[in-house]
Amino acid sequence: MNMNNFVIRNEKPEEYREVENLIRESFWNIYRPGCSEHYVIHVLRNDPSFVQELDFVMEKDGRLIGQNMFMKTVINADDGRVIPILTMGPICIAPELKRKGYGKALLDCSLEKAFELGYGAVLFEGNIDFYGKSGFDYARSFGIRYHDLPQDADDSFFLCRELIPGYLEGITGIYQTPQGYYVNDAEVEEFDKNFAYKEKLKLPGQIF
Repeated sequence: MNMNNFVIRNEKPEEYREVENLIRESFWNIYRPGCSEHYVIHVLRNDPSFVQELDFVMEKDGRLIGQNMFMKTVINADDGRVIPILTMGPICIAPELKRKGYGKALLDCSLEKAFELGYGAVLFEGNIDFYGKSGFDYARSFGIRYHDLPQDADDSFFLCRELIPGYLEGITGIYQTPQGYYVNDAEVEEFDKNFAYKEKLKLPGQIF
């Protein structure tokens, strides 16, 4: 991939609907029939935990082809401390450009910017096969547990990367998902009426 054929920059307010449509196209029928991620970002932009400086788009040939964003959250440490961290996403690349290196380029640039702003670690839900290439490991390796997850449940989806080496050293505790990620299905359905019709399909491999 020619690494000079795109730019990564902050999202502009006038691009909000275009970005939401990009997210919708990227996630449609992937994890569930239809998707909710385009409404999630619509809600999160007005959340006090939203990090405006880490709200990114990727542009190629005058077209938006990717996006990523971060939210502030915390680990409730077992020793009583509250540890500030980031969580991430939705992150996406236009469907026809997936698996071409754009996603990793966007991710790596986003993480570098988060480090430059002084954030210590990122925890979120993702696939280790992809995110491991950018330095993520299972959160359990850092002693961090996912909230409300039974002790014997599969936690391989829960990933962590320290941005500041040693930031989580000596810390065990429970990660808290920002409440803004929990959206109402009826509100998602109503919001989706603002976009072109797409058929919802139940497909193998969906998790919801």
